[in-house]
Amino acid sequence: MAEILRTVVEDNVALLRFDDGKANTVSPASLEALNRGLDRAEQEAGAALLIGRAGRFSAGFDLGTLREGGDVARNLVRGGAQLLLRMSEAPVPVIAACSGHALGMGALLLLASDLRIGARGAFKIGLNEVGIGMVLPDFAVGFARERLSLRHRVRAAGLAEIYQAEGARDAGFLDLVVAPEVLLDTARDQARRLAMLPRKAFRETKRRLRGDMLRQIRSGLQDDMASWQIH
Repeated sequence: MAEILRTVVEDNVALLRFDDGKANTVSPASLEALNRGLDRAEQEAGAALLIGRAGRFSAGFDLGTLREGGDVARNLVRGGAQLLLRMSEAPVPVIAACSGHALGMGALLLLASDLRIGARGAFKIGLNEVGIGMVLPDFAVGFARERLSLRHRVRAAGLAEIYQAEGARDAGFLDLVVAPEVLLDTARDQARRLAMLPRKAFRETKRRLRGDMLRQIRSGLQDDMASWQIH
């Protein structure tokens, strides 16, 4: 079985290549792999760069696991929330290179990253939960409130509007949009630049910027998961 995530550390950047050979769903196995990749980034590099396969960043939570329902589904969603919290509190900058479609949890990975660079193209990016019959958990609403433009919050989160790259930039899912052929090089350049930031200053300023939102999510996560269900 091919590795879900391959991590290479070079030029002070940990490149995390997420590729499950399919749609890059967030499953229990990929959560474990992503956390291992972040372990390496924090221990061996000055920045983490997450990129998906060409045309696919992440299709979100694994639907097969969600359909099992009960604690199996709830544990997956809880694990996703904990990954987002970790990314948001990481002591090194986390850069997302959005190489294609990013839906649901895939879009939340963008919202949790410090810098988001997307490939231009007819890719679907957005929070599609309401559209497929899922209530958006409180932790996801928290990230949407923090990162999305006020003009787009209701459309993106409440109405499940899906964007292409330029629209996703305007909405707040992405910071920069480039041609697909230069996505990796552009993201690497940005990651190398951000890896040079003094770690303590970066970590403490990031904590001050995002701390209130993250504390609120963490303190309410147990109740959030207790009330969450697929409809």
